[in-house]
Amino acid sequence: MSDARARALRERAERALPGGVNSPVRAFRAVQGTPPAISRGEGAFLFDEDGNRFIDYVLAYGPHILGHNPPEVVAALRTQLERGVAFGSTVALEVELAERIVDAVPSIEMVRFVNSGTEATMSALRVARAATRRDLIVKFAGAYHGHADALLADAGSGVATLSIPGSEGVPARATADTVVLPYNDIAALTELFELRGGEVAAVIVEPVAGNMGCVPPVPGFLQRMRDLTQRYGTILVFDEVMTGFRVAYGGAQELYGVRPDVTCLGKVIGGGIPVGAYGGGRALMELVAPSGPVYQAGTLAGSPLAMAAGCAVLDALHDGAAYERLETLGSRLERGLAAAADDAGVDCAINRVGSMLTPFLGVSEVIDFESARAASTATFATLHSAWLGRGILWPPSQFETGFISTAHAEADIDRTVTCFLDVLSSQTDLPGSG
Repeated sequence: MSDARARALRERAERALPGGVNSPVRAFRAVQGTPPAISRGEGAFLFDEDGNRFIDYVLAYGPHILGHNPPEVVAALRTQLERGVAFGSTVALEVELAERIVDAVPSIEMVRFVNSGTEATMSALRVARAATRRDLIVKFAGAYHGHADALLADAGSGVATLSIPGSEGVPARATADTVVLPYNDIAALTELFELRGGEVAAVIVEPVAGNMGCVPPVPGFLQRMRDLTQRYGTILVFDEVMTGFRVAYGGAQELYGVRPDVTCLGKVIGGGIPVGAYGGGRALMELVAPSGPVYQAGTLAGSPLAMAAGCAVLDALHDGAAYERLETLGSRLERGLAAAADDAGVDCAINRVGSMLTPFLGVSEVIDFESARAASTATFATLHSAWLGRGILWPPSQFETGFISTAHAEADIDRTVTCFLDVLSSQTDLPGSG
């Protein structure tokens, strides 16, 4: 596979951009390869400047649930582009997307749009602190809720990939009111509340962790969290930036039947245009300025382009057929990878929720960040390189989740599985191998 233009672009990028990228995981540091120089996307495929085509499981790290360039989203964007891209005033599309979200997400009666998931989570926690008049925030090891200072304690995803515990430049006092617990550890959560429940302003959680790889909640974890937060007057924040409108139309809270106080959204609701949102019950959301004393603002918040794309995506998802298709494809990939690992005699935990999936090589179970870190990152790098060489693009980190779109076909899934088996069959140093 040719990559001459990709290597040339990388050299130019490293002179103009820190690390050659605008988000660390894109640098391929964990897999020691050259990122392809993508030129366009269509359906389930990406095409690069070197003339290569890739089956894409990155999907811009989650937004493209309908695949690249879906006609309904392109049409909506084209119409809005002709009208203008930013006005500094509320437009009808903002209200229309808000109404769709309120109708879909169980916990949301009002919603505020922002420009990123980071803005959504940090604003949600500001609301929680104002509502409770407490400072303490609880999060979970391996979870990534954006790069706000207070949340860069034991973050996953890019931070885990780069093997640093947090970030330089974050003062100790910024995380002094952040408590980090193991994900899926009901006993630790219970103990924390028994000791300090009256101090906790908010618990923020990915209801399906996606930034230590895909890690679903164990039975009872989310419900116990809901029970404890209600008992102690704590705000429960679901970070559904990744899971919102992806694992179900109403998000993970619909899938698992647990309703938080505040929900953070992003990715899918913008159709690939930068966007974030946070919403909750009316009483909480009316604390947000100008209705209330919690200040938050944004020059380009509620971007007409993002609103137009979001309305088009949600309309395409509304009847539920897309989720049936995604479950069919996700199940096929999960079964195929598991069978390949079994055929190769290799331990491999395959975690999946709907169209989110991660293979953890060399381990039999992953339920938290500690068990995710036990997976073989070296073998993952080998797998990633092999997939890339055969035209399959997977996120370039063991700690990122792979995504499926409605544009993928069974043949794409089967090709991915075949290559997976080829790679595992050549490994002799993994648990269960040989």
